[in-house]
Amino acid sequence: MGSSPWAGGRYESVGERIAVIAEQTVAAADRRQPLRGATVVDLACGTGSAALAAAVRGAEVTGVDLTSELIAIAEQKAAAAGHAVSWVTADAADTGLPSGAFDAAVSNMGIIFVEPNRQVAEISRLLKPLATLAISSWVRADGNPFFNPIVAVLGAPPKAEFTPDQWGDPALVKSRLAADFTDVDIRPGTFTWRFPSLDDALHFMEHESPIHVDVFRRADHVQRDRLVAAFRAALAAHDDGTGVGFDSPYVVVTATRR
Repeated sequence: MGSSPWAGGRYESVGERIAVIAEQTVAAADRRQPLRGATVVDLACGTGSAALAAAVRGAEVTGVDLTSELIAIAEQKAAAAGHAVSWVTADAADTGLPSGAFDAAVSNMGIIFVEPNRQVAEISRLLKPLATLAISSWVRADGNPFFNPIVAVLGAPPKAEFTPDQWGDPALVKSRLAADFTDVDIRPGTFTWRFPSLDDALHFMEHESPIHVDVFRRADHVQRDRLVAAFRAALAAHDDGTGVGFDSPYVVVTATRR
């Protein structure tokens, strides 16, 4: 296993797919406050899709992620695209970066996995007054073929203090940001996962998506077989003969630092 569970599998297979949401998130930040010449931090940046989208817009960008393997890929992508981005391997909620150094903070499906109180405090510390925050988050959905089979086979996960999709709950988001942010805007969207075949979708879960790779890694042989069967059945319901496709709701949240 790598430096974190996110090093398992091939995260870039996920990152490439959801790069369109990174682009929407950065575009939302740019509409609120032009990013050309601005200092921007991409928190829990993964392989850098949001950071690169900000760099394309002329921002001075720093990307932060806990997983060194993902930072290495982000560095390669930035170099290949000819963008000068600073990359930092650090906890998104404890970056070590200077206070009040940034005009904007962005995150594409990243900080939603970090303890929210620590994360919001760190974002507030990093941003200048009137700076922009723009993040994306998945929204809880019934019938999720990426999640429901795990519950069916392994049982519901232990009750946690927070879950990533809480950032898709408008009331909770506004409550979390109320102390340090104003003008909170939450825009819904729908992302369609597409795979050429059922086998390709299963390969993505077993060998590429870090979250699923970690689930399979921790399962015993019997559980693995049951997981594969459960995922196959769930995904088959979304196979239209030309491939597997299903929708996942998400939101893009923007706000202004007080």
